[in-house]
Amino acid sequence: MNAELIAVGTELLLGSTVNSDAAMLSQELSALGIGVYHHTVVGDNPQRLREAIDLAKTRADLIITTGGLGPTYDDLTKTVVAEAFGKQLVFDPESADIIRNYFAQFHRPMTENNLQQAYLPEGCIIFKNDFGTAPACAFEADGTHVIMLPGPPRECMGVFRTKGIPYLATLTDGVIHSRSLRIYGVGESALEMQLRPLMQSLDNPTLAPYAKESEVELRITAKAGTVEAAQAMIAPVEAQVREILGDKIYGTDVADLQSVVVQALKERGKTVSTAESCTGGLVANMITDVAGASAVFSGGFVTYSNQAKTDLLGVPAAMVEEHSAVSAPVAQAMAEGARQRMHSDFALAVTGVAGPDSDERGNPVGLIFVALASAEETQIKKLEFASSRQRVRRMAAMTALDLLRKKLAEMD
Repeated sequence: MNAELIAVGTELLLGSTVNSDAAMLSQELSALGIGVYHHTVVGDNPQRLREAIDLAKTRADLIITTGGLGPTYDDLTKTVVAEAFGKQLVFDPESADIIRNYFAQFHRPMTENNLQQAYLPEGCIIFKNDFGTAPACAFEADGTHVIMLPGPPRECMGVFRTKGIPYLATLTDGVIHSRSLRIYGVGESALEMQLRPLMQSLDNPTLAPYAKESEVELRITAKAGTVEAAQAMIAPVEAQVREILGDKIYGTDVADLQSVVVQALKERGKTVSTAESCTGGLVANMITDVAGASAVFSGGFVTYSNQAKTDLLGVPAAMVEEHSAVSAPVAQAMAEGARQRMHSDFALAVTGVAGPDSDERGNPVGLIFVALASAEETQIKKLEFASSRQRVRRMAAMTALDLLRKKLAEMD
């Protein structure tokens, strides 16, 4: 099966909105073994959308549209798609009730045009939207499968993963099953070079890397008669990947690094605190983004100025003067000061130069020191990143969390 994605929205053509739906769907479809051969972006114009659909019908087994399912006059996707496939739009009372209940739940008045979203192509399979008001749907006509998804990324991703993927699974014999390995500490290009011989040798399962923000996701996907059979096919490939990458793999089928760290702290009954300078509280924010983090996070300090490092963490002013705030001794003192003051089992500290300019002591942009203090020792890691301010901060925070993850793993 091959697919074409059609994104609908003038805002995409104007550049005011990034078409992140296409990237997400392409990754998900690739993992399912469905090739995406064309991406099309069309403005809110019925004639041009009809031309795009008619062309897609000639070259794709599966057409997925995103956007244009809302209640306003320019939300025209359903109307045009239905006409292109000779289908009528019919009112679905159940979808209408869901829309009404959505507004009632949030105590918001509902205008009648919202019920436009309850008109769907006759005979379609309706995908309930648990993330917004516009229902999605799927149907088959003229030998082509069509899925219409809402445009907002959270809705598009949520509906596709919960409803779209199970629908696509019914179109093939057997099942498609994936396992996701999350990796930090190696870039996508270096990872691809390490794994290229293995990836080239595989047909089923497949092995594909996906670059994420400051990390890489590696997905192993197998097609088989049952989930159990697919898992059995995936297992030896995963073992080979683990042999190559070792502890750079921080989790399997997990949400993110901070979730792994919080869970590891809970399992061991340990706590952590933070002391941050250049990251401005980002490490603490990532930890507390995880539900249940209060059980393991003691608290944190954002000591951006040298005076704050001295007053709040007890970093000697003479040390800062001698070594500069961006140094291994200061990072160590910050971590140890935070651990003592918060009475935590561990403390993470970050100090460095995020940019865009060097600091007053001439330390270059991207120079970072991360420290992890425990009762037994304090580990210090020097980092040198050549990137934007935002990315430097993000990678510094990720490195701090990864340092703690590895320390906790040593306790097993």
